[in-house]
Amino acid sequence: MQLATGHELQNEDVQRHRGLLMLEFGTSWCGYCQAALPNIQTALENFPQVTHIKIEDGKGKRLGRLFSVKLWPTLILLKNGVEIDRLIRPANAEMIKMALSALCQAQQ
Repeated sequence: MQLATGHELQNEDVQRHRGLLMLEFGTSWCGYCQAALPNIQTALENFPQVTHIKIEDGKGKRLGRLFSVKLWPTLILLKNGVEIDRLIRPANAEMIKMALSALCQAQQ
């Protein structure tokens, strides 16, 4: 499930979120982000219980700085607002699926 917001996502929004969440930090012009997109989409198909939020990162974007994002794409996996894992430039869908599976196990 992808969460749509009418405002720029804030740290408080992330902290208040209950359940499983994957934040995807990147940009529309990032080649690594474009290459990872099919792998991210494929992996998420198996995990409908994980809320997915794409965040356009870059200069002046506070949320990326708060999460110490240095490279794109960075996937941050959270449970009830607490970071459980992160993937930086994931190489393939299997790597993402493994991290999502571990996140779902943390839910139980």
